[in-house]
Amino acid sequence: MLPAAHRLRRSVDFERTVRRGTRAGRSTLVVHLLVPDESVSDPGSGTPQVGFVVSKAVGNSVQRNLVKRRLRAAAIGQLSVLPDSAWAVVRALPPSAGATYADLDRDLDSCLRRAVARASGGGKR
Repeated sequence: MLPAAHRLRRSVDFERTVRRGTRAGRSTLVVHLLVPDESVSDPGSGTPQVGFVVSKAVGNSVQRNLVKRRLRAAAIGQLSVLPDSAWAVVRALPPSAGATYADLDRDLDSCLRRAVARASGGGKR
């Protein structure tokens, strides 16, 4: 399970990350990454935080919860990729319901690395 210190919980933080963050996507998911600077108030925890959005378009509650559990487990291994104090929102797309854990893990890794590269390079999309 993803430790509590690494979970993004407040809807304001989700909204800010999606609107202002750098985006990277694959067929199964989209990652929005925000690396706060002085102009953005952050929780001050110094640890990266990850939040998940799995809508009803993914499937019924059983499928959504399965996708959410798989993404949370994959995110634990990816925390080292994220800069300190970074916020990431992982949005599952409908094809994620049919994806295996390995597919989701690979896609999450790819998206996070691209989003970090874009955010550090200053290139927003």
